[in-house]
Amino acid sequence: MLYNSTRNSNVKVSSAEAITQGISAEGGLFVPESIPTLTLDEIKSIGDMKYADRAFYIFSKYLTDFTEAEIHYCTDNAYSTKNFDSENITEISHLFDGTYMLELWHGPTCAFKDMALQILPYFLTTSAKKINLDKKIVILVATSGDTGKAALEGFKDVEGTSILVFYPEDGVSPMQKRQMKTQEGSNVGVCALKGNFDDCQNGVKAIFTNDEVKAELDKNGLMFSSANSINWGRLVPQVVYYVSAYAELVKDGEINLGDKINIVVPTGNFGNILAAYYAKHMGIPVNKLICASNINNVLTDFINTGIYDRNRDFHTTVSPSMDILISSNLERLLYLLTDRNDALIREWFGKLATEGRYEVSDDVKSKLKEEFCAGFCDDVQTKDTIHELFEKYSYTCDTHTAVAVKVYNDYKSATGDNTRTVIASTASPYKFSSAVLEALEGGVSDIDEYAKVDRIAELSKMPVPSALADLKTKPERFSDVIDKTEQKNYVLKTLGI
Repeated sequence: MLYNSTRNSNVKVSSAEAITQGISAEGGLFVPESIPTLTLDEIKSIGDMKYADRAFYIFSKYLTDFTEAEIHYCTDNAYSTKNFDSENITEISHLFDGTYMLELWHGPTCAFKDMALQILPYFLTTSAKKINLDKKIVILVATSGDTGKAALEGFKDVEGTSILVFYPEDGVSPMQKRQMKTQEGSNVGVCALKGNFDDCQNGVKAIFTNDEVKAELDKNGLMFSSANSINWGRLVPQVVYYVSAYAELVKDGEINLGDKINIVVPTGNFGNILAAYYAKHMGIPVNKLICASNINNVLTDFINTGIYDRNRDFHTTVSPSMDILISSNLERLLYLLTDRNDALIREWFGKLATEGRYEVSDDVKSKLKEEFCAGFCDDVQTKDTIHELFEKYSYTCDTHTAVAVKVYNDYKSATGDNTRTVIASTASPYKFSSAVLEALEGGVSDIDEYAKVDRIAELSKMPVPSALADLKTKPERFSDVIDKTEQKNYVLKTLGI
């Protein structure tokens, strides 16, 4: 299995090269030359495996330049109870009739990003050895909240790497910010940016593709790679949990083998729902992929109209990990929907960079509507949904998951579709304690962050994850705040260049 660049189909690299590079030299994203398939019998057999073995089975189809021993080394180390508080790694909660919460937040940072970022360091270091890379790998990360902490935790003290994370100063929750500012490890760095997530992400992409910066790194025995979902090594682990969830539902007798399901995903950067698309095209029977957005609804508008327009107001919401107006992974989907037409991708994303807007062809619009539905909700509706779920089902969810539930309820009301549905639950409610407590009890509380956590625990009867409880006594290590224009120089200074 080789990998092409979305902006130059003539590029062909191995998975090890794709993972170490993170992004192609001309700015394109790596995608596999074809999507491997699973038969229904294979899907059924996956249900009898432990999660690490399910991951091994899927990775073996994509990482064909890895040996079996290398893949087992990665999966066995990443997906174990030393990293996750559940032997199953993920959990499926039966929310109401025919609707299931796929809980992806039982890892060390209590967010779905752990599912990929616990294994990416193993992928990356194994890949570097495979291609005889003799440089230190510098991981640059832009985060809207969860990726940053998960990447820091995954890469802390990993030999041959260093990691630097940028987050929007006022665009993450207090708990997310404290998670990053107290991060341990000798090879980690964290910096706040005056701006939003798109400013962080644009700056990181510009640094990645800056020839002058790359030359300076090369002279110093360094090279960049990414832990964002622009890196294929971040995206492919997300495919696993959708395949795993379907196989688990078959095993538990919740669905019959071959029955279609809907998948609802709260998403900003489009990576999590793109992974569901890959799972579908591998052979998981899927009816609709439902894309859920908050009031930053650029993806909803795009799926419904075929026009992507980031020229709009940016809103800071109670679901900050979705406060994004430039959805990087959409590029991968459009490359596939255009039959790998790299010229069209260069044209559209060139317009996005210069004009902030592009419109896809009628053919692509038709394909989008065939596979996807989309909806959005505001903060009031998000909190109302959290309250309603708790009152009706004694289930406490975070703000991002609530967006998905609200959008799904709207979809079901509009369509009457009773297909069994899996909702991706992306974070522990304790990571967004202010908004969750306000939703549960009404009114804004002036008690501190940890008192809010304790109150949610009292109401929900859910144990507080130790990774969050322990933050209370950890010292803050990182306090830098810079303007977005300073990002490149900050990176070079941090690296001692």
